[in-house]
Amino acid sequence: MPNGNIVVTEERATRVITLRRPSKKNAITQDMYREMSRAIDTAQDNPEIRCMIITGGSGVFTAGDDIDDFMQAGEANSETLTDGARFLYSLALNVKPIIAAVDGASIGMGTVMLFHCDYVLASTAATFSAPYIHLGLVPVGASSLLMPSTMGYQRAFAMLVMGRTFTAAEAHAAGFVNTVVSSGHTEVEARKVAREICKLPAEAVATSRKLLRAPPEELTRRIDQESHLFGERLKSDEAVAAFNAFANRKRR
Repeated sequence: MPNGNIVVTEERATRVITLRRPSKKNAITQDMYREMSRAIDTAQDNPEIRCMIITGGSGVFTAGDDIDDFMQAGEANSETLTDGARFLYSLALNVKPIIAAVDGASIGMGTVMLFHCDYVLASTAATFSAPYIHLGLVPVGASSLLMPSTMGYQRAFAMLVMGRTFTAAEAHAAGFVNTVVSSGHTEVEARKVAREICKLPAEAVATSRKLLRAPPEELTRRIDQESHLFGERLKSDEAVAAFNAFANRKRR
């Protein structure tokens, strides 16, 4: 796997996908998106894998997109920007329960992906934000559909339109975090949840999960709609100014 930034392991009937790029706070590159997509996609028809865990390890979940990598990919070939969309499609089309273990900051895609997961554990040190607005951009990953339906319009507005950060306690009250645990314990607790799920009748779990979730075609349709608007916003004066300001800060 590229640079070992995504580590995939198998534990009993659980596939564990670990973001491991601590020097960059697990900021996600195009390569990392491809590896996470592959890990999810290859689990779909594998009956030995009953559920999955996504974790960033202790202290941080992910800082979201690696902006430098994002900008370089866009300059090289706009097609590479679809790697993030492919990852979102993998989440939307996935049929296996996914548990997220969040210890520390979860920014941008780090928070968006949680709304595609089935069970979310957060440490008391976890924070959640999707501050696309500050770059002159719009929501991605069907978050404009999933967030209001999960936590209500007003909270979704605060996160997606105002760019506010939620604490673990606020995320739990909002309903997108199941359990808050002590820092350093999210992975241990996630494995306990995975074992609980793996003991249940697999077909009944799959059918019940399907009944609870929005239809995959509804999710992918919203992902496509958001992606189109996101692409338009990238060319806007607001976004260009925000990205130029970011680049200037990096040069200092």
